[in-house]
Order: sequence, then structure tokens, then C-alpha cells
Amino acid sequence: MAKNEPAEKMKRKAYEKELEKLQVELCHLQEWVRAQKLKVIIIFEGRDAAGKGGTIKALTEKVSPRVFRVCALPAPSDRQKSQLFLQRYIEQYPAGGEIVIFDRSWYNRAGVEYVMGFCSPAEHKRFLELCPLVEKFAVDAGIILIKLWLEVGMEEQELRFRARIEDPLRQWKLSPMDTESFGRWYDYSRARDMMFEATDTKHAPWRLIRSDDKRRARLNIISHILQAIPYKKIKREKVKLPQRSHKGRYNDQASLRGLKFVEERY
Repeated sequence: MAKNEPAEKMKRKAYEKELEKLQVELCHLQEWVRAQKLKVIIIFEGRDAAGKGGTIKALTEKVSPRVFRVCALPAPSDRQKSQLFLQRYIEQYPAGGEIVIFDRSWYNRAGVEYVMGFCSPAEHKRFLELCPLVEKFAVDAGIILIKLWLEVGMEEQELRFRARIEDPLRQWKLSPMDTESFGRWYDYSRARDMMFEATDTKHAPWRLIRSDDKRRARLNIISHILQAIPYKKIKREKVKLPQRSHKGRYNDQASLRGLKFVEERY
């Protein structure tokens, strides 16, 4: 392979083997976060089709949703539009023993809202000025803040959009906003650059991940999260099932006769 040639995309078998190892470690991390009452925020940002959803699924599929809580807020209501911009996000901040994963976050204002004209230039400027201050307040209060940007290439994004158009199982992922954003690549690039310049701070730095290879990106992200939250394995006592009591024993299947079961089609 030439020096500047991109690496071959990761094979599924190798990916699943490494993912299983990392998911075991996530279970250990979960127990540590719960025991130590840690408060963690993980922000996933990036262009449309950058791979945020698939990464979050890989991150959370083997852990408890009571500890790893995914927050994907819908468009604000009229009442929320009248609140402080960050108010509805702060309401979702973690309590002790929680990891809150923002599938898009307050950084909507620095991206889609700014590019699509949903906020004024003055509101965008004020957000970039105040955001680092609010994040410092959160970090100083003991929250571990991890900010991740998935950087997908122009050609790969187009391939993913076209795959969604053709696949009925993925068409739900497409929205008018997605297709509108597709034509504004460089507008989003400039908005991204402004965001990084204003909010890549010492107390809350951004970490970028190239996500043209979804599988490598997912593994690299999970590995980074495990390194960013110091944890120790907690020894747990082996669970033993008790003996079932036969007191009051009866034919509990006979009592189901006459009730309607779902038709067995498979």
C-alpha cells in the first residue's frame, strides 16, 4: 500500500471481534461510573451521514440505558424557543452515575441553525462567545465532557446518501433538511471551522475522527472514551440462582387454555 493511500476498509469479522472486547470494557466502565457517581457528557457532532447513529448504537447496545442515556432532542417547541437557548440541553445534564450521550447537541446553533438561517448572525456570534463559559461551568462542577466530531469525506457522504435513497430500510434517515444540507458542503465547512476556533478549549477540547470507514471510526471512538474516563474493574460476587419453591404448585399452563396467543407464522 502506498504511503498516502487510504487503508482498506475494515472487514466485518475483525471489527466484531474488536468491538466485543471494547464492549466488555464498557460494561466495566459502567459499573465504575455507577459506583463512583460520576457525571459524564459525550457529544456526537458531524455532518449528516457521518456515522453518528451507528456509533452510538455500537456504544450503547450492551450497556444499561439507565447509565448510558441517549439524548436526541427534537426541534424546539414554541415555549422552548422563548427560553434561554441552552436551557433545554442543561435540563438533560447527568446526575451522579450517569453518562448522557447527545446525538447532536447545543452545537446545532453553530451548525445547522447558522447555515440554514434558523438563527441570526448575532445569535450565532453570542453562542460562540458564551458556549466555552457554560462548558467551563459544567466541567468545574465535576462533569466529564467529551466532544467528538465525525469527519466524513465528500465522496463518502454522497455514497451514503444515495444508499439511503435506494434502501427502504434506511429511507427514514433522509429528511428535507438532509437533502438541503447536501448542497451546502462548504457552508457547513466554514461553520465547522468557526465553531472549532471558538470552542476548542483547554477545558473542553474537540476530538476529530475520520469516519469514511465506519467500523474503524466506531472502534476508535469507543477506545477514546474508555481512555478519557479513568476507571477500574469492580469485582462482583458471582450470582447464584435460588431454588424454585414448589409450594402451591399447579398446572400453570392449563390455566392459559382458551386465551388467544399471537399467530405462529414462523
